[in-house]
Amino acid sequence: MAQTVNIRIAPAAIMLGLFIMCSGCATVRHAVPPALTEKAIIPGMPEIRGYAFMEDSPIQISLLESLKQEGKDDYPVSADGVKTYPILAISGGSANGAYGAGLLKGWSKAGTRPVFKVVTGVSTGAITAPLAFLGSEYDNLVEEIYTTVSTKDVMRPKMPFAVIFSDSLASNKPLEKYIRMIATPEILKKIAEEHLRGRRLYVGTVNLDAQKFVVWDMGAIAIRGDEKLFEDVIIASSSIPIAFPPVYFHVEADGKKYDEMHVDGGTMTQVFGLFGISRYLGPAVKKAGFDPTKIKGKTYVIRNGYVSSRNQSVKDTLSAIASRSIDTMVDSQAIGDIYRMFAHARMRGADYNLAYIPADLVPENKEMFDKHEMRRLFARGYDDALKGYDWQKAPPGWSEDEKKNQGENLEE
Repeated sequence: MAQTVNIRIAPAAIMLGLFIMCSGCATVRHAVPPALTEKAIIPGMPEIRGYAFMEDSPIQISLLESLKQEGKDDYPVSADGVKTYPILAISGGSANGAYGAGLLKGWSKAGTRPVFKVVTGVSTGAITAPLAFLGSEYDNLVEEIYTTVSTKDVMRPKMPFAVIFSDSLASNKPLEKYIRMIATPEILKKIAEEHLRGRRLYVGTVNLDAQKFVVWDMGAIAIRGDEKLFEDVIIASSSIPIAFPPVYFHVEADGKKYDEMHVDGGTMTQVFGLFGISRYLGPAVKKAGFDPTKIKGKTYVIRNGYVSSRNQSVKDTLSAIASRSIDTMVDSQAIGDIYRMFAHARMRGADYNLAYIPADLVPENKEMFDKHEMRRLFARGYDDALKGYDWQKAPPGWSEDEKKNQGENLEE
């Protein structure tokens, strides 16, 4: 259910996992040849996904189309004719997703939560994003998902002998029950309706074969009414490699059938916005009759995690060292992703707003998905938003004075 946060794996299981990686045990696959990677599509659905930083991708075309679909008064326009689009990006963070879930509900209760033009989600954010996209009507369902589960409700460890012939240490079958609560006919119908009104919902996965980040247009899938595909994308985005099995998507390229292996979107990025999608969109926007200078984003980033280091005595065991090392890498990656989104916002003159778990909320989880800890996270997120969340206008460590001084030094 997203990126690792203090995963506790027995030393024997880790050694077994390493053995598996070296053993070569695998089923026969028909992976997409490298030359056909960008040509591969889900059969009959060429419009539902695209790679980040890919020119003229279906996602870019869809995003451009969204400008034509929206109503004249759907989003605020300033006196000088600039239209501002609220954009929400929800990060990975495993059980820490409870904080973002609480923040969303408190934001609704405070009456200041906007209707987002675009919502993106990766890892645990992929689970939250569809419901956040539909608004406060589904806040209670988000709360249920993030305050009633424990580790056994999300994953089921496999027997050591079974692991030898498997592609993961655990099964995520229990998690699928909760994903199905999101991929219902009713929810897909409402997402499809919002898509036709010019709003967009994107979820990210990683094509492990190609080492590429894939953006899925969940509204386009909802229009197709494909509940299974909608569910599979969310499961793929939240499938932590090695811990959970990957999701295989059957695709076509040049008339031949292949399969792609997809894993947790957090494998490549903890949170994503529109940079990789809109990079080549400028000329097309002008050609369509829109003035790019009159379009502005107001980005809200919910980082389901901490942005400052947390001192913790690490036991001198393989499992403890592995867990702490993974946590450290994930947290560092998240900071980089947050800075990249900030840089993109500044480059485009967009408003940037960042939320994250406050440093004074010290983790007390006793298992990977600790129900009591998740309830505490949810309650804190809710209270923080209800009081009027103090959105940060820059990533941690950023200083305008420092930037100015660096510029002066360079000029010297």
